[in-house]
Parts: sequence; C-alpha cells; structure tokens
Amino acid sequence: MNAKHTSIDTSQPADDGRKPRSDGEQSRERLLLAAMRLFAAQGFSKTSTREIAQAANANVAAISYYFGDKAGLYQACFSFMCQPEPDNIAQFAQPHFTLLQTLEGYYRQMLAPLTAGGDAQLMLRLFYREMLEPTGLWQQEIDNNIKPEHLALVEALCRHLGVAQPTDDVHRLAYALVGMAVQMMVGRDIIASITPHLLDGPEAIETWAKYLVGFAEALVLAEKSKLQQG
Repeated sequence: MNAKHTSIDTSQPADDGRKPRSDGEQSRERLLLAAMRLFAAQGFSKTSTREIAQAANANVAAISYYFGDKAGLYQACFSFMCQPEPDNIAQFAQPHFTLLQTLEGYYRQMLAPLTAGGDAQLMLRLFYREMLEPTGLWQQEIDNNIKPEHLALVEALCRHLGVAQPTDDVHRLAYALVGMAVQMMVGRDIIASITPHLLDGPEAIETWAKYLVGFAEALVLAEKSKLQQG
C-alpha cells in the first residue's frame, strides 16, 4: 500500500505570485475530498452522488461534468491517493547498496504515508474499503505498484543473500519484512489505544523505522546464516 502523499488544499491560495485556481478546479477538488471521506467511511455502494455533492457544496451535475458518474469519481479518488513516487524502487534497489542501505531505503518509502497525519488515515481507510468491497481497483494497485516493488525487494534480498535466483524462502522473507511495516498501518487503531505515543508524529515514526531496519537486518542475516550452513 505504498503511495505518494498529495494533499488537497481547498483553502484560498496565499498571495505568493501563483495563479489562483479557477472555480472549476476548486469545485473538482472539493468533490474529490468529500468523496474520499465518504467512500472511506461508508464504502462505494452506500455513498450517493447527492450526498457527495452536498458535502462538497457543489451541484450533483458537477460530478457528471468532471468524472462522468459515481464510478468515475471513485476511480479518480483511488488514483489520486495511489500515485506512486517515481523513485520508490530506486530508494532501496540500487545494486551498490549495502544491506543496511537497502533496508533503510525500503522502510523510508514504505512508511512515508504515515507522516501525512489525517490524510494518511483517509488513504488507509479508502484502501480498506476497496479490499472489503472490491471494484477491481485494488487489483490494479497490486499489479501496477505492489508487485513491482515486491519483486525489486526480492531481487535485492537475493543479492545480499548470495542467491542466484529467487526462491520461495526469499519470497517468504520479503513478505515478512513488508509485514512489519504493514502492521503499523492496518493496526493503527490498536497501537493508538495501547501505546499512542509510538505513532505520535514524524519523529516517533522515524524511531520506529530504525527499529524495523534492525529487526529486518537480523532476519536477513539469520536467513543468510542458514543458507551458508546448507
């Protein structure tokens, strides 16, 4: 669930010389933000276009004008929240990276959405809704973003393990490394109830990332030792 964080700003622009957004651009952004909140809270089927328009203080016809229909609006919301950083893989899959650099780069880009505050929660809830009520967009996210990053991680692990070709064990190791970060995302409510300070701001998340790197390094080295022992 790695995605680029991009905030929607519906406030008036500061007087910094930039060209103000048109009324149409602002209306489209309000519809996107309102739709993301409602889709995340209620799901696709239980959210009506009239409800979205009212929340965005816009006309229902504007949804048809900008997005075609409710399905088009939902796809626009999901696409907006799932814009991958172009250098996600480059952050951890460089052939000259040490194991430590690989793991630091991987968790840096993996945990980046968690620093987005409320927007991160909105993004994650939209993911959850798509997984519970799939429309096909989640599979696109897997094919276009998650799978390439997984395969890049597996290739990097093979290099550090001295393995010529990916094996099932290397894939299992990769899933385990990813799982430690995913737990922070899907278990946010649990963490917030038990130890809220562990996710309280970017510094707390950065500290957690350092621990994940240490845990991951131990797992990789343990697997490497097992391979060397035959």
